[in-house]
Amino acid sequence: MKTSGQVVVVTGASSGIGFAIASLLSASGMKVYGLSRSKSTEKHDFTHIFADVTKKETLIEAATFIKQNEGSIDVLVCCAGIGIGGSVEETSETAYDKLFAVNVKGVFLTTKTFLPLLREGEGKKIINIGSVAGVLPVPYQTFYSMSKAAIQAFSEALNNEVRPFGIQVATVLPGDTKTAFTANREKNASSEGSLYAIREERSLKKMELDEQKGRDPRSVARIVFWLIKRKRLPIQVTVGFEYKLFVFLNRILPKRLVNWILYKMYGR
Repeated sequence: MKTSGQVVVVTGASSGIGFAIASLLSASGMKVYGLSRSKSTEKHDFTHIFADVTKKETLIEAATFIKQNEGSIDVLVCCAGIGIGGSVEETSETAYDKLFAVNVKGVFLTTKTFLPLLREGEGKKIINIGSVAGVLPVPYQTFYSMSKAAIQAFSEALNNEVRPFGIQVATVLPGDTKTAFTANREKNASSEGSLYAIREERSLKKMELDEQKGRDPRSVARIVFWLIKRKRLPIQVTVGFEYKLFVFLNRILPKRLVNWILYKMYGR
């Protein structure tokens, strides 16, 4: 299957994993449109279009522009996402709504907007960026884990809806990845005398350390490139041997044991 000349749309392309994906695919000869609310300050050779995945009007404008220039698209990569750090009890409804608007509704709106263009393309692939945290829910990142679990369910159901049109859907599950996502994670403002403060701070510090020691975002980009080249997409791909092992063990070990291990790592 050809990869050069394919038209690809990538959301969240201003930084981190999204930028790495858009850059690698563009360097490989694909025509890449990177969608984001702000333009990357790093040098890049893909076409940037302003679009906010929570605002359908901006997505429609982007799709109209791409249709006028390309006629159709071959691949859609949904990568835009944000995180919240903190306990469930001390998370505001505003923070909750913001996260799900970007991480879940944003994927829905982007998919809904670009499916007509994708049906007219050749590659006909949707690749959604999930997370190992969607399989192994992490305390004090509860809502991020929820949102990424939702993306897995969305992708698997969507795959069977669009199968008759020759479109395939896969979810990529990165583990800890070194990006600006760590610094940009919003944290709850703990109330005075918070019962969670000590454990929450310890947990978030460990997460941040793990992320800053994590994989280069280009490792995720290489997986996306590999998926685009494949004739048949797997339903789900985990990035990195150690995370593949974690996901596998989660399938075979008792849930109670897995949950206890996660508590020991991030909850106590």
